[in-house]
Amino acid sequence: MNQTATLEPTPDAKLTLLFIDDEANILAALKRLFRPLGYHILTAESGTEALALLEKEKVDLTICDMRMPQMNGAEVLEQIRIKWPDVVRILLTGYSDITSTIAAINRSEIYRYISKPWDDNDIVLTVNGALERKYLLAEKQRLDALTQRQNDELKALNASLEDKVRQRTEELRVALESLAHAHEQLKKDYFATIRVFANLMELRKGAMAGHSRRVAQLCCNIARRMGLPETEVGNLEVAALLHNIGKIGLPDRLLDRPFAELSREERAQFDKHPLHAAAILMALAPLADAAQLIRYHREHYSGNGNSSGLRASAIPLGARILLVASDYESLQEGFIGRDKLVPAQALDMVINGRGTRYDPAVVDVLHELAAHEGQHGHIGTEFQLTSGQLREGMLLTRDIVTSNGMLLLLKDSTLSAEHIREIQEFEQAAGEQITIHTHSI
Repeated sequence: MNQTATLEPTPDAKLTLLFIDDEANILAALKRLFRPLGYHILTAESGTEALALLEKEKVDLTICDMRMPQMNGAEVLEQIRIKWPDVVRILLTGYSDITSTIAAINRSEIYRYISKPWDDNDIVLTVNGALERKYLLAEKQRLDALTQRQNDELKALNASLEDKVRQRTEELRVALESLAHAHEQLKKDYFATIRVFANLMELRKGAMAGHSRRVAQLCCNIARRMGLPETEVGNLEVAALLHNIGKIGLPDRLLDRPFAELSREERAQFDKHPLHAAAILMALAPLADAAQLIRYHREHYSGNGNSSGLRASAIPLGARILLVASDYESLQEGFIGRDKLVPAQALDMVINGRGTRYDPAVVDVLHELAAHEGQHGHIGTEFQLTSGQLREGMLLTRDIVTSNGMLLLLKDSTLSAEHIREIQEFEQAAGEQITIHTHSI
């Protein structure tokens, strides 16, 4: 019981410690040691008294002596384990009590045993470590329960629309399988969380419906064409799905106008959203790599104006790909300039930024994809139709989005009889008429 160093007080004054010993001087020594550290201290001179206290008081940790009359420490701690399993149990024992100590470890499942006489620093560090472990376990249980509750709520919300969003569900299933391959250690519960995060911004602003999914698909196409490993492709896909999550904290005035119409101060505020997104996601270890890509995805290749000081190849390749894909889609959606551009015009704008804003290698791959893959080609004629005018084989030239921002089908989808039936059934159930844009009548 020798104090060898200065002991720092604990920051949490609400934690309760229970000391059990039939020797008053031992209890007094423990109280003198721990009371200045801000703990709430309870004492008991017997096992019976301790069990009675636990019936009335909430206790976080108990230190119990082995040798006591009537009930020894192993028996007391066994009763505490059975009735109050969340109480951390530490045994105070002499060197001659090794057999009883082993019995206490087996029967009482104690956290640690401390030999008498103890060292003050050692016993304080042991108690602090035990309480920190208890907190971390409780926090993990809370987060697991929260994740499960969110999963259950999400399933309930989606149950009534399962038949009408089969195509979207299949699209997400494929994306989630890709994430599982890239992150083998990622638990299935994280998939539901990613879906919620990806939809948060689009639920706030219906005009953004489907943007993250289109950017994610284009990022994957570019990354695979550039030969990135599937693990990096998976990280990039997650980053693309979540890259706008930081905009949740921005005021509507910054989201209701194109970037070109914002003032210098407003642009500076807007450009902080990647930092906010990275901060939100960095606490989730499986999403740390994706958070880094989001953090740097608006940095210019030339380094001009970059707050990070990074330029060229120092910027993560996934972030350089994400900037090209996001801007290419945003130009077509009217998020950057005053007008919505057709794909060919958007591509020209990206090419103009080659070597300054954008990585030349990434721009060249986008140009190659646009030249050889029809999904990014320009459709010269567009017609506005009602659901009653739809026919199988029509190609959508815009996303089909409901009045509250729900995405039903992505642009470039070819309509099937099932799609048409589901659109018409949704209109009837929701009581609204959806406007559809196609390449033909």
